[in-house]
Parts: sequence; structure tokens; C-alpha cells
Amino acid sequence: MKRENSIDIVRGIVMIIMALDHVRDLMHVHAITQSPTDLATTTPLLFFTRWITHLCAPTFVFLAGTSVYLSLKSKNNVQEVRQHLIKRGFWLIFLEFTIVNFGLFFDIGFHTLLFQVIATIGFGFIILGLLLKIPAKQLGITGLVIIFCHNLLPLIPFPEGSVFKAVLTPFFSPIAVPVFAGKVFVMGYPPIPWLGIMLTGFGFGSYFEMAKEERKKLFIKLGFGALGLFAILRFVNIYGDPALWSTQKDAVFTFLSFMNVTKYPPSLLFCLATLGIMILLLAFADQFNNGIKKMTVVYGKVPLFYFIIHFYLIHTITLIMLFAQGFDWSQLEFATGTFGRPKNIESGLPLWAIYLIWISVVAILYKPCIWYGDYKARNSNWWLRYI
Repeated sequence: MKRENSIDIVRGIVMIIMALDHVRDLMHVHAITQSPTDLATTTPLLFFTRWITHLCAPTFVFLAGTSVYLSLKSKNNVQEVRQHLIKRGFWLIFLEFTIVNFGLFFDIGFHTLLFQVIATIGFGFIILGLLLKIPAKQLGITGLVIIFCHNLLPLIPFPEGSVFKAVLTPFFSPIAVPVFAGKVFVMGYPPIPWLGIMLTGFGFGSYFEMAKEERKKLFIKLGFGALGLFAILRFVNIYGDPALWSTQKDAVFTFLSFMNVTKYPPSLLFCLATLGIMILLLAFADQFNNGIKKMTVVYGKVPLFYFIIHFYLIHTITLIMLFAQGFDWSQLEFATGTFGRPKNIESGLPLWAIYLIWISVVAILYKPCIWYGDYKARNSNWWLRYI
């Protein structure tokens, strides 16, 4: 099967959006002291600057599963695809705890070992590789069951101190565990809920075998269906997200409360909202303006390359910002998880500057992504399959 342009377009869109979140996370004046989704301190613009980036991780993970399905159909060799997935899975986990963690924190001591989206994709690849002989439809249904039901786990009355609960918790919920010598392991992306998204994406891959117009109609139905189910369940306010919405000081903030769904771990409502939007983007991707398609595909074809270098670029700009604001090297804090920014002294930029830097970062990375995409297309070195 030929490469699906719509997948690269949508992946490129969310990669562009992703850079906004990481610029905000590292450089916004309130990023290390306040949550952008805390209704007591946020503004509508700051809230949606964060909320729109919710699209990124579930889209990456879902389309990773879809891409595996298309690769399997193209190669028609379960053993070859399985071996590649398992190797790539372990490679991604290794990258997470080395290159990616360092790019995020610039902490040479690696005091925080953060398991986030790259590692959870790696975990998903390993599990999916082991399950490849199971029909795609069954794996897709299994993924949906995980998405719809994992929010029930906190309702199970495990005894306090239960070994079973201690073993399960890191797979389903965020957790921070001290390990050794002042280091802490942080499970930021609990792998089982994200595995549900990847398995659903794998099952979804079969729809790309349909004729384009028929597929578009189905995607529109599925996308709006997911958003409609999100609205109904969220309005009922009983199940689907641990954070219930409530009436706030005005209609705008009440709407923010309604939309304030949980990403860690990705709740059912989080998945319905984000994946519903993603499916609609897939439905209309081929009809986007040619300039938008041409630009987004550049990023969408080299996701891991972009992901890694964008962190190093943003963090370098963050250090330049700190030096420009009068800090010297001795004041920078890298071991505390604040990306070098001092905890007790205000630093950072206002939101309008975050948007300018975001646009600059995306623009700077355009040519390198073109170069790497062309290099990858012209060469068949084995290692290119892993970056």
C-alpha cells in the first residue's frame, strides 16, 4: 500500500501544535508555578493554548498504530514487522531515558527519569508486535474496551497497601517513585491507557483500504459521533473523567470547566474529544490548501527527527532567554525539573512572546526536516528506519 498523505498531513499539523506546548512549558512566565488549566489562575487564552495541544499525544499514538497496520498490509510479513516493532519499541524507550530526557531537562545528572510519549509508543510497539497475529478488528475492539473502561480502575476497592494495586498503578496512573542517589522515576504516560489508543488506531487502519469518498463519509460520521458522545457524557457528568465540571464565575469559565478533561492518564472524555477532532482532520486533509498540505507533510514524514531536535532548539532558546534576563550560570537549576529556570526568582516570557517564539521554532526546523526527509528517501541504511 502506498503512503497515506492524509496521515502525514494530520501528523504534521499536530507536530506544529506540539511545539507551542513545549515553548510554553519551558518559557512562559508562569509555567513552573501555575497550571494553564487551573481555573483559579488561568485565562481563556492560556487555557486553550494548553488545551489545543491535547490533540498531539493521542494523535501520535493512534496514528502510530494505524501506520503499523498499513506497514503490515504492505509487507505481508508478520515476522518481519514483529521483529522491527519490538526492536523499535526498545529503541524508543532507550531514546526516552537518554536523548529525549536530556533535551527536556538539560540535566547531566539525569535526576528525573521521565516516562512520557516516546516511551509509551515504544511500549505499545512491543506489545503490538507480540499481538500481530490477532486480527486487526479484535485488537481494535480491545483498544476501545481499554479506552472506555480504564476509568473504572480507581473505583475498584483494593486493600490499602495491596501488592496488586502497587503493581497495577504505574501501568494505569501517573506516579513518581524515588529510585536511587537522588533520582526519581516519573511515570508521566501510564502505558495501558495509551496502548488502548494505539490498538484502536491499528484496528482503524483497515478503513484506509476503502475508497476515498466512502472513507471520508465514514470518518465524518465517526468524528462527529465521538464529539457528540463526548458532549453527552460530559454533560451527564457521572463517568468518563475523574475531574467533573461545575458552574464557575461566568459562562466562559463554566465552558472551560466543561472542556477541562484529564490527560494523565487520558480519560475516556479526553480520548473522545481529541480523537474525534483527529478523525475529522483525516476526513478533510486531502482538501486542505496545497500550501498547508505541502508544509505539514514536511514535518509529518519525519516525526521522531522533529521531536528530538525541537526540544534541543527550544531549550537552547530558553537558556538564551535566561541569560538575556540577567541570570548567570550559577543561578540555573537543572536538577529540579524546572528546565534550568530558578524556582524562587521570576523568569520567562508573556504569552504573546511564546507565540512568536513558537512560530520561529517551527520555521527554523522547516529546512532541516526537508533535508532529513530527502536524505531518508534517498538512502536505505538500516538505522534510518529507527529515526
